[in-house]
Amino acid sequence: MTRATTVRAVLAAAALLVSVFITLTMSPRLGLDLQGGTRMVLQAKDSDTAEADRESTDRTMEVLRKRIDSLGVAEPVLTRSGEDRIIVELPDVQDPRQAADVIGRTAQLGFHAVRGPGETGPDDGPTAGQREGSGPTLPDEQGSPLSLGPVHLSGAGVADATAGFDAQQGSGWSVALDFHKDAGERWTRLTGDAACHPAGDERRRVAIVLDGKVISSPQVDPSVACEAGLPSGSTRITGSFSADEARDLALLVKGGALPVPVEIVEQRTVGPTLGAAAIDAGATAALIGAAATALFITCVYRLFGALAALALAAYAVISYAVLVALGVTLTLPGLAGFVLAIGMAVDADVLVFERAREEYAAGPGRSLRSALTAGFRNAWSAVADSNVTTLIAAALLFFLGSGPVKGFGVTLAIGVLVSMFSALVIARALTEIAAGSRFVSDYREVNGIGMPGRVRTWIEARDPRLFRSPRRWLLTSLALVLIAVTGILVRGVDLGVEFTGGRLVEYSTSRPVDVETARDTIAAAGFEDAEVTTAGGGDLSVRTGGLDNDGEHALRSALAEEGGETTKVRDELIGPSLGDELRRHALIALGVAVFVQLAYLAARFRWTFAVASVGALVHDVVVLVGAFAWLGRPVDGIFLAALLTVIGYSVNDSVVVFDRVRELWARNRRSPVFEVAGHAVLQTVPRTVNTGAGVLFILVALAVLGGDSLADFALALLIGVCVGTYSSVLTAVPGALLLERSSKAPPPAAKRSRSGAKPGRRRDPADNGARV
Repeated sequence: MTRATTVRAVLAAAALLVSVFITLTMSPRLGLDLQGGTRMVLQAKDSDTAEADRESTDRTMEVLRKRIDSLGVAEPVLTRSGEDRIIVELPDVQDPRQAADVIGRTAQLGFHAVRGPGETGPDDGPTAGQREGSGPTLPDEQGSPLSLGPVHLSGAGVADATAGFDAQQGSGWSVALDFHKDAGERWTRLTGDAACHPAGDERRRVAIVLDGKVISSPQVDPSVACEAGLPSGSTRITGSFSADEARDLALLVKGGALPVPVEIVEQRTVGPTLGAAAIDAGATAALIGAAATALFITCVYRLFGALAALALAAYAVISYAVLVALGVTLTLPGLAGFVLAIGMAVDADVLVFERAREEYAAGPGRSLRSALTAGFRNAWSAVADSNVTTLIAAALLFFLGSGPVKGFGVTLAIGVLVSMFSALVIARALTEIAAGSRFVSDYREVNGIGMPGRVRTWIEARDPRLFRSPRRWLLTSLALVLIAVTGILVRGVDLGVEFTGGRLVEYSTSRPVDVETARDTIAAAGFEDAEVTTAGGGDLSVRTGGLDNDGEHALRSALAEEGGETTKVRDELIGPSLGDELRRHALIALGVAVFVQLAYLAARFRWTFAVASVGALVHDVVVLVGAFAWLGRPVDGIFLAALLTVIGYSVNDSVVVFDRVRELWARNRRSPVFEVAGHAVLQTVPRTVNTGAGVLFILVALAVLGGDSLADFALALLIGVCVGTYSSVLTAVPGALLLERSSKAPPPAAKRSRSGAKPGRRRDPADNGARV
C-alpha cells in the first residue's frame, strides 16, 4: 500500500470516527415543517432612512423577544432578514391567532389628562421626551367622546405589569402597573392636576390609551387632594377584562411598545403529524433509494461497486454529521436534498470507474492499480467541473431563495462537497487497497474494472454517426419546447400562493367530506371565492385571497359541521407584496443561474460549448414549466428549488460530455468535429446511464414513498433529470456543432503530460480501429 493510499485511509477513518461520534451525541435541528409549529415573517412599516430601518428593526426584535418569552413558547427563534424583516419561528404553536395578536400589536400605551367639553389651549405641557400638542378625541369605555390632552406618561415608564383578579372589591380582572422613579413622579403630577377639578368633572379623569383606544378612564378618588396626587409609584388598570385579555395586556405593557408597527407578510403553520410523517417518509425513501442505488452499482461494477457502496454509506454518515455539527436547520426540502445528494454522490465513482475501464482496455498488460490511478486522474476535470456547476445552483438557492428553499441549498452544497470527499478519498482508498490484491487483480469478473460492461460492449459493436445531421436533433428539441409553450399558453401556469399572495390551508376531517359539499359549506360561511380541492390522503385544500386568522378559524368551524373534528394540517399565508417580491426573486434567480453558468462554462470551455450548454438548460426550464402546466401542478418555491437543481444537473451532464469532446478533439485535431463529438458522446453513455439510474432510484423512492409534501418536488426532479439527460447530449452537442461551423477558433490544444512533453497518439478504445 502506497503512502498516498495510507494517508487517504487515515483521513477516511478519522472522518468516519468523528462523524459517528457527532451522530451519537448530537441531535439535528429540525425546521418547523418537520417538527410542527408556526413561522411568521414580520415587516416593519415605518422608516425614513436605511440606518433607521436597521435600528428600529433591531429594537423591534428585542421587544418581540420579550413578548414571545412571556408566551412560554419552547425554543423560539427570532432572526432579522434584511433591513426591515423579522423571522419568528414558534415550535409547537398550531393556532397562531393569539400569538399573532400579541406579536403584531404595537402596544403604544399612554396616560392622558382629560379636557372638559369645548376646552382648548395648552396644558401644563408635556414632560421631557413626550410629544407636543393636544391629544385626539376618542370614545371612552361607554362610547362617549373624550377629549384628551397630550401624553404625560408613556408605557416606557412602566417597570412591571401583572394581571390579577380582585375578588374582594368585585372589580374582576385588572392589570397592576409599577412605575420607574421618574415615571412615578409624573404619575403623581398627572393625578394631582386631575384632583384639582371637582368630583364628577370630566377633567378629574385620567385616560389610559392603548394603541389609540381608551381602555380605562377612571376618576381620581375624591380623597386625593389638589396637586397632591397619588403618592404611590403604581396604579391599576381596570376595564372589564377577561383573564386572557388581562394577561395579554400585562404581557404587552411589560414587553414594551414596538418602535414601529409591523405587518405579518408571511405565516406558515405545519401540524406535528405532518412533520412526523414527512420525517418517516423521507427516511424510508432514503433507505430504500440508497439500497437500490448501492445494489445497482454493485451489480455493474462488482467488487469495486460494493466498495463504492460502502463509501456511499460513509458519505451519508459524514453528511448528516456535518449538518448536525454546523447547526443547519433541516427542513423538508433540505431532507429531500439530503436524499437526492445520495444519488448524485454516485456520479464521481461512476466517472472514475468508466475511465479506469477505458484505461485498462487501452493498454494490454496494464495493471489494475495503474488503470485505477489513471481513471482517477483523467476523471478529475469532469468531476470538479460538474460539482462546481451544482454548487453554483446551491448557492443561488441559498442567496435568492426563502425559508425552506435556503435549507435545501445548504443541504445540497454540503452533499456535493462531502460526495467529492467520499469519492476521491474514501472510495479511492478502499479501491486502491483492493487493487493491490493479486486475487482481485487476476479475476476481472470480480473487480468490475477489467470487464467493459454491457453498455460499452454494445457501443463498441456499432459505429453510429450520431451528429452528421445535428439539425435533426435540434428540431426534436424545438418540438418539445413548442409543446411546452403550448401548455403554458393554453393551460396556464398555476402559480402557488407563495408567488401570488393569499392563503392556502389543508384540513383533515374525521368524517369524509367530498369537494362539492366542502365548497358549498365554505361558500355558505361567507367565503364564496375560496378554491377547494383534494389534497393527499383525502384531506381538503382551501385556497383564497384575503383571509385573516379569525377568518381561518371561522372557515375551519364551518367545515367541522360537515366533517366532524377538523384538524389543520398545513397553513400558508403570503402577503401580496411579498408574493410579488418572491416572484420577482424567482425570475432573478433563473436569470442569474443562466448567466453564471454561461460565464463559468465559457471560462472552462470554448464559447460554443458554453452557449450550447446554456441553450440546453433553457430548453430544460421551458419543458419542465410546460410539463407542470399540462399536469396542472403548482409552481411555487419548492418547484423553484427543483428547477435550479435541474439546471445544475443538466449543466453537470453537459460538462462531462464536452470535457470528453475537448479531450478527444485535442488528441485528434484534424478529425471532423462531428465525428469526434459522436465518439465522445458514445464513450460517456455508460456514465450517463449509470449515473442517471442511480439518481432515478432515489427520485422514484421520493415520489412513491416521500409523501404528499414531496410529491411535486420529486415529480419535478424526475421530469427534469430525464429532460436534462436528453438535452445535454442531443441538444447541447448538436447546438455546439452548428456554432462550430461559424467559429474560426482552432481546435483545443492537447494537454501536456507532467514531464512537459506532448503525449503521443494512442488508440481510442471506442473507435474500433477507425481513425478519429
